[in-house]
Amino acid sequence: MAAPASGMEDERVSGEVKREEYDDDDVPQLSAVAMEALREFLAEQQRPEEQDEGEGGGRVELVAEDWRMSQFWYDERTARALVEEVVRLVSPSGSGSAAGAVACIACPTLYAYLKKTDPGVPAQLLEYDERFGQYGGDFTFYDYNRPEELPAAMKHAYRVVVADPPYLSKECLEKIAKTVSFLAQPEGSFLLLLTGEVQKDRALELLNVHPCGFRPQHSNKLGNEFRLFTNYDPADRLGGWDLGAK
Repeated sequence: MAAPASGMEDERVSGEVKREEYDDDDVPQLSAVAMEALREFLAEQQRPEEQDEGEGGGRVELVAEDWRMSQFWYDERTARALVEEVVRLVSPSGSGSAAGAVACIACPTLYAYLKKTDPGVPAQLLEYDERFGQYGGDFTFYDYNRPEELPAAMKHAYRVVVADPPYLSKECLEKIAKTVSFLAQPEGSFLLLLTGEVQKDRALELLNVHPCGFRPQHSNKLGNEFRLFTNYDPADRLGGWDLGAK
């Protein structure tokens, strides 16, 4: 129910008049040094980040991380290890031709390295950040709060799903689990989940995944211990299942 506005309106108008009476010298202003630092920061946010792929690999360009959206890009070692595993899963015969498609939920680093390494692998990036619209038809806007509001053609269309929930909350993981169920093929699909160690029990309950020995790392170090979970035993790859993990 709306409150009476008369007294509040008088106060608001009075406040506006008082602000107009201030002399320009009374308005706080940034120093020249602070203004230059602010300009550099804003420019950096618009500049793509480059990660060296090593000899003969060229470079992978990524937009700058935006901490407001809980964005933290994988380091090169992590991205390469994940891509190697994903390519193996979609090309089980080793022929080099993809036998299935890959869905990358909120993990643009993986998508970028995958397309640089093997452009022929069909992959879709599901992301909230619309800067990734630069990937054209490979980009789908995704809000985890609406886990199944996705194109019908994507339902049960993916052999491999890789998910990196943006937050370590129970609610976020529950909604990501709904998206995984929507995307994954009913039979024979593979799930790689990257999230904090604290989600281990929830991840097992919701997605039937176990932690691997491989420890993912980020370009900017995180305070939380980060783990890779899978719904299949990678055996001698990715350190195998770490079933002794507490």
